[in-house]
Amino acid sequence: MVEIRCFRAEFPEIQVYAKAEYTNPGGSLKDRPVRRMLLEALIEEKIGKGQIVLDSSSGNAGIAYAMLGAMMRLPVTIVVPGNASRERKMRIRAHGANLIQTDPLEGYDEALREGHRIAEREPDKYFHCDQYANDNNWLSHFETTAMEILTQTDGKLTHFVAGIGTGGTITGVGRRLKKELPAVEIVQIVPEDFPGVEGLKPLESPGDIIPKILDTKVIDHKVRVSSMDAARMCAILARDGIFAGQSSGAYLHGVYETAKRIRKGVIVTLLNDIGERYMSTGLWETGG
Repeated sequence: MVEIRCFRAEFPEIQVYAKAEYTNPGGSLKDRPVRRMLLEALIEEKIGKGQIVLDSSSGNAGIAYAMLGAMMRLPVTIVVPGNASRERKMRIRAHGANLIQTDPLEGYDEALREGHRIAEREPDKYFHCDQYANDNNWLSHFETTAMEILTQTDGKLTHFVAGIGTGGTITGVGRRLKKELPAVEIVQIVPEDFPGVEGLKPLESPGDIIPKILDTKVIDHKVRVSSMDAARMCAILARDGIFAGQSSGAYLHGVYETAKRIRKGVIVTLLNDIGERYMSTGLWETGG
């Protein structure tokens, strides 16, 4: 947990803290749910001998699967949209995982659909982990991320800001925080549909695939964010010594808008991954 100090002058009665999830071995928040999903599958003997672990990802979960799969001697296939950052795709391949790319113009949901098609065609060949429907995803945050936040803030937080990719983080953290601190407010980041923010979904179009594990009842407030908002906040963080990725910048914009609204409180958010993962995307050319 690190203190975010860049808004202190403007909002003297607001304290902001963030979980530095880029310090995880795979460089992102996704190490937590992927670790639990794979370990539980092994314990419950859901992964058959020789089966390939399969899932779709915008990139960070794919890295976690590839890294942990290599450690566990499990073959891994990851389906990603073609516009996933070059750094993500290189890291996945570096761990020996097979990478399947879908048409970037069809969006991330196409990668999700392709993962399901592959699993349905060859169910004996693949173990489909399906992070969008796997309860061990949100349970990892319910039991670890949320509890660490409560401990590290002495239970004094008033607001939690996060977005929705698979829905695991906001569901797991939101449920645990609401259980322990009923008055806490959960704020959802809503990115623009295009060009969007890597890893986050607006879930506002009729055809959007809604994650099965998402619990919208935990969400109290929503903040809209553009890719330029995210880039600007990434630059602000970098000048404060924190080099985080695009979704972290989006979350920080949500923190700023929440601080403007409430003026007093303790806001917690997440730094989902590290800034180097976006060098090829143009983020740092536009972030200044």
